[in-house]
Amino acid sequence: MVEYVYGLDRRVPLLPDETGGTPPALPRALDLACGEGRHALWLATHGWHVDAVDFSQVGIDKGRTVAARLSRSVRSRVNWHCADITDLAAAGITGPYELILMVFVHLPAEERGALLRELAAMISPGGMLLVLGHDTRNLTQGYGGPQDPAILFTPEDIRAELGAAGDHLTIRIADAVLRPTEGPDAIDALVVAERDLPESGEASA
Repeated sequence: MVEYVYGLDRRVPLLPDETGGTPPALPRALDLACGEGRHALWLATHGWHVDAVDFSQVGIDKGRTVAARLSRSVRSRVNWHCADITDLAAAGITGPYELILMVFVHLPAEERGALLRELAAMISPGGMLLVLGHDTRNLTQGYGGPQDPAILFTPEDIRAELGAAGDHLTIRIADAVLRPTEGPDAIDALVVAERDLPESGEASA
């Protein structure tokens, strides 16, 4: 995550959500299935305002405990949500965001596709969506991870599902990547997509 996100806060434009509006004070990130908040807290310490979402209250509570050891300014940049990531609207999570992380989120294909379409609509112009998870090929060629092929995916799967979200996204990276483990390397699927900036004269969305 750090490899692709570091410095994004200085590159991504902070545009108003509507014509004539005020740009956000800080870049905004959504961390799905945040667990104990490792990514969310890293982002907060690097100047992001983060919505951290997880279905587990235990994970959220652990994240808050770690955050309590950090400065007040960092703690104030994270909003913790115990919620179902497949029903973000019910938690009041609608975006837009300059960064969305979907890291090791494994859902059946139909639910995953619906979630990706929803997330694609939440990315602000110039913003990034980063998807990382266990590749389908990890079952036979890698190591560890979920053993249910119905919830695994390839970069090509994600590319196709994002393609169904419209033509306002550009896929920057869609690759299988190797991850060292205590055994053989695991195989992950990585996709990085960016929302296109509006043409000159167009209203921001």
